[in-house]
Amino acid sequence: MHDRDLPGGVNMKFMIVGSGGREHAIAETATRSGYEVYTASDARNPGLLAMSKELHVVDILDGAAVAKVAHKVRPDVIFIGSEESLFAGVSDTLRKEGFNVIGASQKTAEIEKSKGFMRKLMEKYGMHGRLRFKTFSNINEAIRYIDEYPGSVAIKPTRQAGGKGVKVIADIQTYLKEEKSHAKKRHVSDIVEQKLSKDLEDPILIEERVEGVEYTLQCFTDGTHIVPLKMVQDHPHAFVEDIGPETGGMGSIAGTGNVLPFLTKRDYDTSFDIVKKVVQAIKKETGEPYFGVLSGQFMLTEKWGPTVIEFYSRLGDPETVNVMPQLQNFDEIVNGMMNGNIANVDAKFEEKANVVKVVAPKGYPNERGMGKGHKVAIDFDKVAQSGSHIYFGSMYEENGTYYTGGSRALEVYASADTVEEASQKVEQAISHIKSDWKLFHRKDIGTKALMQKRHDQADLARDIFRYREARGLIGKTIDWIPGIGKIET
Repeated sequence: MHDRDLPGGVNMKFMIVGSGGREHAIAETATRSGYEVYTASDARNPGLLAMSKELHVVDILDGAAVAKVAHKVRPDVIFIGSEESLFAGVSDTLRKEGFNVIGASQKTAEIEKSKGFMRKLMEKYGMHGRLRFKTFSNINEAIRYIDEYPGSVAIKPTRQAGGKGVKVIADIQTYLKEEKSHAKKRHVSDIVEQKLSKDLEDPILIEERVEGVEYTLQCFTDGTHIVPLKMVQDHPHAFVEDIGPETGGMGSIAGTGNVLPFLTKRDYDTSFDIVKKVVQAIKKETGEPYFGVLSGQFMLTEKWGPTVIEFYSRLGDPETVNVMPQLQNFDEIVNGMMNGNIANVDAKFEEKANVVKVVAPKGYPNERGMGKGHKVAIDFDKVAQSGSHIYFGSMYEENGTYYTGGSRALEVYASADTVEEASQKVEQAISHIKSDWKLFHRKDIGTKALMQKRHDQADLARDIFRYREARGLIGKTIDWIPGIGKIET
């Protein structure tokens, strides 16, 4: 892995594995850093086509096929963006073929692939930010557990499924108890029927429901040393006011510094400490160092403060688009990873806030076939005049015309002195994107009203957490059982 010194970005061949807006942003940053970009992709993403000297269409889940491309390209570094490629062991195959790879091994990528593995790891090592949970292979056992569980729950496929299959049900209104019980049981059956966790032994995960403000901390690591990036907040719900089905992410924001405007340095430090402990635990559990990108998806809750929702074994999407355009020393991080001296590297960012909003076709996320094959026209000059930039997601081009691919089509980025100003720039840019089909996006991301809501949510969670902390109640759950009274777990 560290068999040769890498001199820097200039004239180095940098190969990307992946096909979305995340990879487009990585390719642009690599080009800006002086690398010559090549791509192995399962789609002809227009942004990647523009940034790449060569784009090879290949099955990115087939390690041998990707290795064949790599032998043609002879890259100095291969960066794997796609989580499914990591789950399929593509990084392992490439390393065995002698290539320098930034990407988790198949074993260590289990931290994302299986939420059950992640929850059990955190439980075993007694980590801060863990939640009560249980995994199931049997539908009837899962339904019986739901009937007996005293509180609100989140029901998820154990496997990473791009935001699909997550349902959070709060037991607040007593008069809806039967309806909610039926909804929970129906959703458990749906997870199994839709085969969202088909390659895992226990496909169903039921965990306690928590409330608060979500955020992401993305990090590069060689398994020992870790380079954290600036915090980002994703917006997973499809529609304004955080309603609608969960998606892969409808947009994201970042502040001027490393900490989000509604979070504190302590929140950042605690989150980073959790990531460090997870990296150490993965090595103990798998026997392999975690080498690549590890991203923690957190929520600031009253129970723990920073609380783990899930981990990604790669950069987030759209969160990558918040960090890559502002990252000033990508080449230092890459070279530090490959030369074994990442301990001496700190990520450096332009001190501007930024906003990313995803534009998606009607049909996303639940009926993606409906949103496929529709024309999209972009006035790039007007977009540039707004101070914004476009990254291509699920799009393709034929005879000079862009078409939707059915999933998240475009990610529109802008930076400014404040999040609110960046949001306004993005709105202006999106007004210059037209289609013969209904396109939608979340207009509220980065607005003053939503930012105030985030501040209020974070302040409330933090105040209650500090109250609990002062009384030795961090991480404890207090339930009321009829006939027994209050119990702590």
